[in-house]
Amino acid sequence: MAKKEAASHRLLCCPLSKGSLQKARLIFPFTKPGIDENHGLKLSLFTKFSTYLPITLLFDFTQINYKMLKNWTLLSFLLLLSLSVTAQETTDSVYEFRFVPQKNMFFVPYGNNRAELERLSQIIRQYRPEIEDGRMPLHVDGYCNSLSGRAENLAVARLRSNRVKSELILHHGMTERCFVTRNHAESGDYVTVTIILPTIQKEEVKEVAVQTVVENTPTIAEPVTEKQQTESIATSSENVAPQAHEDKVKAVPYTFAIRANLLRWATLTPDLGVEWRIDRNWGVSVNGSWTSWSWDDKNRRYALWEVAPEVRYYIGMEKRGYIGAIYKVGQFNYKFSTVGKQGDLMGGGITGGYRLPLNKALSLDFNLGIGCIHADYDKYEVIDGVRVRCGNGSKNWWGPTQAGVTLMWNLF
Repeated sequence: MAKKEAASHRLLCCPLSKGSLQKARLIFPFTKPGIDENHGLKLSLFTKFSTYLPITLLFDFTQINYKMLKNWTLLSFLLLLSLSVTAQETTDSVYEFRFVPQKNMFFVPYGNNRAELERLSQIIRQYRPEIEDGRMPLHVDGYCNSLSGRAENLAVARLRSNRVKSELILHHGMTERCFVTRNHAESGDYVTVTIILPTIQKEEVKEVAVQTVVENTPTIAEPVTEKQQTESIATSSENVAPQAHEDKVKAVPYTFAIRANLLRWATLTPDLGVEWRIDRNWGVSVNGSWTSWSWDDKNRRYALWEVAPEVRYYIGMEKRGYIGAIYKVGQFNYKFSTVGKQGDLMGGGITGGYRLPLNKALSLDFNLGIGCIHADYDKYEVIDGVRVRCGNGSKNWWGPTQAGVTLMWNLF
């Protein structure tokens, strides 16, 4: 028995740190009195040599594991946080364009539309190849909730989306395949254009966004009163050029079109022409006509060729009406009676008209020109099948110089 106590004493003589007695009592397992006959001996030895118990090693090991677990947990949290920040670098960039409630016209100076359009234009110029090949499509969402029914709201939202897309198509050469369009009968009166930017150069986009937000802070759901609408449009009208209230037709704007004057064709005078739309406001067209008819054994004749270039300035919010200037040059040969007239003509004047879209490819151009035509001609008679000159003359004609119902085919 004495040997066992001495052995126990030698095993317990390990210096421990301060406070290890309390720690040992929490962890060291004791048997209950009455069950273990050596309970009293173990308790006395534990009390006597509590400051030398080697139980600190077990507790310190547990404490080290706890610290390591805590450090690993903190490290994992920081890692997840860094991943989330990295993921946020590819968040969507949203551009918002406001509309007057119950209206579908896109006013560039209204609200912050001009600033948002400039921001979006910078991004389109920067990522044009990716947008055109479909890797970075423009997500267009139209919203309207200012009308009474869901169907009416959806119809107006669809028109608003088309207005914004037409702006981008005309000024940046986008096509319909560059857009992903959705319309909603909720939330407000606006259109958003969303583009998912890559991680690279995200900071540059943030700087542009911060500058714009500092200057203009639009709110999507911000209600617009009728008074604010009137003040905004009135102020814009004073400070912005006449193109302030520009808008686009729903059809894709054309750049090059083929023209045929149906009225000329109805008079058996074939007529063809082309029009080049330089930009949204200006266009240049050239029409040419030619015909040559004779009857009554060539005793009657109707022949004409004519070339008429024209410059047009398109007006109105939808740029369908226009005014312009036209110049004509050509030759003629008329003989409807005994005396015929053959000579040259030249003149010009002002024109006006309206272009009515039929679909994306076709439209009708109604036009009328007023001005002056000067003609120098020779008079002749036909004797035994031979033209005999019998005089000359000249004439100035003031009045309508052109009229047309022209069918236009938009090539691109």
